Amino acid sequence: MDLEAVRTFVAVAEAGQFQKAAADLSISQQAVSKRVAALERALGVRLFTRAPRGAELTIDGQAFLPHARELLRVAERAGASVRPGRRPLRVDVIASRVAPSALMRDFHRAHPEIDLDVVMLSDVETAVAAIRSGAIDASFRAVAMPGRPLPEDIESVRVLDEPHQLLTGPAHALANARSVTLAQLTGHRIWMPGLAPGTEWTAYYDDLVAEFGLTIEATGPNFGSDALLDTVAETPALATLTTARTRLVWPAGHDLRRIPVTGPTPVYPHSLLWHRDNPHPALPVLRAHLAATTAGQDTAGTWAPGWVIPR
Repeated sequence: MDLEAVRTFVAVAEAGQFQKAAADLSISQQAVSKRVAALERALGVRLFTRAPRGAELTIDGQAFLPHARELLRVAERAGASVRPGRRPLRVDVIASRVAPSALMRDFHRAHPEIDLDVVMLSDVETAVAAIRSGAIDASFRAVAMPGRPLPEDIESVRVLDEPHQLLTGPAHALANARSVTLAQLTGHRIWMPGLAPGTEWTAYYDDLVAEFGLTIEATGPNFGSDALLDTVAETPALATLTTARTRLVWPAGHDLRRIPVTGPTPVYPHSLLWHRDNPHPALPVLRAHLAATTAGQDTAGTWAPGWVIPR
């Protein structure tokens, strides 16, 4: 259906005259007549009765008018959904309980006037492809994959170094420690199901293991965080690693302990990625917000792999 013909029909219906509609649309009266006639042929009905005092809607015209108005509203919304500055800012936060999700909630509270679409993509390569295609505007990613640098058209900035914690049940040998060093973790079983090969977080923990001689097991199916917490609470020989801003909730009876890791503190380096030619006006606002709210981090006594996105 020709939307310009629909728009012209609505203009005539609201003006009550072909001549007035032509003036409102800045086209000739002949063009108005041709558009309406073409729409009537497409629909197979008469939409107006021409009268000396103007144009009156027929019964069919009255029935079609609300639908015609809705067609124009839908067309406007469709255009706005992809028009920079009119569509929401689309940002990948990896998962709902991790630090990037919290950073975006803070941004939304600080800038409620900016519409957001939050998505959760699986890995850095998927995220980069989505940025380059325009499917998303930005992505939070922990690291650049070793041996696989980011494409030249992708910009990045490291925005948050998130410290690690050891999560144990009450019967674990380290449960009552105020903090633990990486050396103290040597020989303890750290269970982290869900470390998928080829992802940036698995590459991070592979380097952590190689650097400090830890024992990280990714065996067994990943039934999610609730099952992980249940197992850690019930198994004195198991612990897991989490990050300081990861949101975890467990039953009071689990009595789980979150213990800071030191000597050095392994930090998970969250970076923001975006396309250098992205014109969305909210993207610089997001970058400025992150720079202001995560500035001043002390990197002394911390560890991250050498191949992560630099600060």
